[in-house]
Amino acid sequence: MRAEVVGASGVRIGVRIDGERHAPALVFVHGWAQSARAWDTQFADPELRERFRLIAPDLRGHGGSEAPEGGYGDPATWAADLAAVLELAGGDAVVVGWSYGGLVITDYLRTHGTRGLAGIAFVGAITEIGKGRPGGRVGPAMADALPAALSDDLGVALPALTALAEGMAHRPVPGEFSQALLGASLAVPPRVRRALFRRDVDSADVLAAVDVPVLVVHGTDDAVVDVTAGEYTAGKIAGVSARWWPGVGHLPFVESAREFDTTLRRFAEQAFESVLGRAER
Repeated sequence: MRAEVVGASGVRIGVRIDGERHAPALVFVHGWAQSARAWDTQFADPELRERFRLIAPDLRGHGGSEAPEGGYGDPATWAADLAAVLELAGGDAVVVGWSYGGLVITDYLRTHGTRGLAGIAFVGAITEIGKGRPGGRVGPAMADALPAALSDDLGVALPALTALAEGMAHRPVPGEFSQALLGASLAVPPRVRRALFRRDVDSADVLAAVDVPVLVVHGTDDAVVDVTAGEYTAGKIAGVSARWWPGVGHLPFVESAREFDTTLRRFAEQAFESVLGRAER
């Protein structure tokens, strides 16, 4: 099912939804130049679908959402967009951020704190961006793709985006999934691809203030977001649960789908139990 919410400055945000309205919600936030389709494997998992309401927005400028001219460099904009999506949860949600989605979550935390959140899962995620920011350190696949992947010239951008899509996984993934990743990247206007990199964000204080359960999952062979970015995030948050998966790249939710879905389900169940415990005190 598809829905639509209104984000910052009236921008329409497309949202993918599955599951019972009153079930606890998992909100999945995709990465740079991708879409809600990145979470197809999770939306097909019968245990996740039975236990939770699954919600996945297309970030502004991506997928089925509007692509306004501006707003991509303002943390408050991303925070407002995610807040509008979280309203669909009908209560505290566990939010899952992959890659650039982790930065969107820190934008939300910077503005709203942990209000509306039962827990946070950072998956192959950055939480900072800018030269020398340890929480945003990229791997060789992303470094090699830039700046060509940001070009208006298709002849320049296409080979870079193709190589990036091919370099995301360390373990084999279905060919149709890799092609879907490439298609999603090409569907994002080059001006939006560029705008998301024109930011300088330090999130150390934001991460240190997190007071809900946090899960960090990162493949040790991630060639897009370096594993040290995940280690940085985990090191800033008290009581974090971290999973470092050997032989896994930037797509742990596809490369190790069963293990990922089981890990996420258990984490989310514990996070929602903590919410109930706090409410009963």
